[in-house]
Amino acid sequence: MADIIDGKACAARIRGEVGARVARLKDTNGLTPGLAVVLVGEDPASQVYVRNKGRQTAEAGMHSQEHRLAATVSEAELLGLIERLNADQKVHGILVQLPLPRHLDDDLVINALDPAKDVDGFHVSNVGRLATGQKAMVPCTPLGCLMLLRNRLGSLAGRMRL
Repeated sequence: MADIIDGKACAARIRGEVGARVARLKDTNGLTPGLAVVLVGEDPASQVYVRNKGRQTAEAGMHSQEHRLAATVSEAELLGLIERLNADQKVHGILVQLPLPRHLDDDLVINALDPAKDVDGFHVSNVGRLATGQKAMVPCTPLGCLMLLRNRLGSLAGRMRL
């Protein structure tokens, strides 16, 4: 018999927990976490994703920035924006929405991110740390799947059988 996992309810609960943590950070440290999202081009699915991230970030009480660039943006312009976001103390996380237009080098752009601000966990340093069991930014989709499974099943230790 299959179990149905209510992802929407789990996500709402997690957003509430994040909002409470953000409020505590503001109250105790005067810190407002900030997320900058970069969208290059007009991909409709990416636009929806970016719009939702901005809304959810604001709902959690965080500082939210959206940077929408034309599909024709030069690599130098995009890398310049990333450099400014890396240096911006209001920005604690950066998400560059993929895929990028073909004329832009995904790897170059991802690895231009400060690894500590790479919320997708795609920077080569984060991937290497994760692969070797060190503390790292973890890609959100697989982490979300693990969180859903742990929420439904509890500990996953010993559950995987080959």
